[in-house]
Amino acid sequence: MKIQRKPEWLRKKVPQGEQAAMRGLLSELKLNTVCQQALCPNISECFGCGQATFLILGRDCTRQCSFCNVDKAPSPQAPDADEPRRLAEAVLRLKLSHVVITSPTRDDLADGGAGHYAATVAAVREVSPATAVELLVPDFGGDYTALATVLAAQPAILAHNLETVPRLYEVRKGADYQRSLDLLQQAALHAPAIPTKSGIMLGLGEELDEVRAVLQDLRRVGCSYLSLGQYLAPSKRHQPVVAYIPPQQFDLLRDEALALGFRHVESGPYVRSSYHAANYA
Repeated sequence: MKIQRKPEWLRKKVPQGEQAAMRGLLSELKLNTVCQQALCPNISECFGCGQATFLILGRDCTRQCSFCNVDKAPSPQAPDADEPRRLAEAVLRLKLSHVVITSPTRDDLADGGAGHYAATVAAVREVSPATAVELLVPDFGGDYTALATVLAAQPAILAHNLETVPRLYEVRKGADYQRSLDLLQQAALHAPAIPTKSGIMLGLGEELDEVRAVLQDLRRVGCSYLSLGQYLAPSKRHQPVVAYIPPQQFDLLRDEALALGFRHVESGPYVRSSYHAANYA
């Protein structure tokens, strides 16, 4: 499928100079970020102001999602027991009031990495108790015991992205739409004080009514926060972009989502699930 050139609103420059200090810190502490792994177009903006979305549990994912640039491997390295301490040091040195922590999907681990998430939250709280910790978690294969481990760590926000509409779930290899919805519902039921959050990419071929149905599903399971952004293919090997969504449609969906009862919505071509994350809290 031949896709038109990116429209003017998606021609964002990514100056490397603004990233130097953050890249130096990450290298020193041997930490990964999804910003780098996913080739996020907002990387200079966020790195330049001392923000990053940390990627724990290694750089390799056990699933084969066709839209994602994170590395894939059936048997990733074992979790690094010292990683929570190093990440906490980064939070302290960056003086972060809000930090987002995510990971690849680790189907190879018995708990999906839930214990490592909890240890990371505890390490951050020990050195910077005022920092709000947002966790963007995988589906843990539907294991609610793993989810309970994460919720017991009491993150400020528990996020899990649906990514797209049910009809297009072939782009999420190994995932299941209902399983992801159920995770968000279980989180809201068992830890109602912890708001839940989800994100959707647009431009994969979804219809507007399909997106609206997903928003209604999210509200039905008690999801409080929402991000909507344009899908951009990391390379020609990845899922192709079907459409570039105009900013006006993102504005329309933001208004409709807020009318459904979402507490906060970030919606725009460059929005990603952790973009302006502190605005949600």
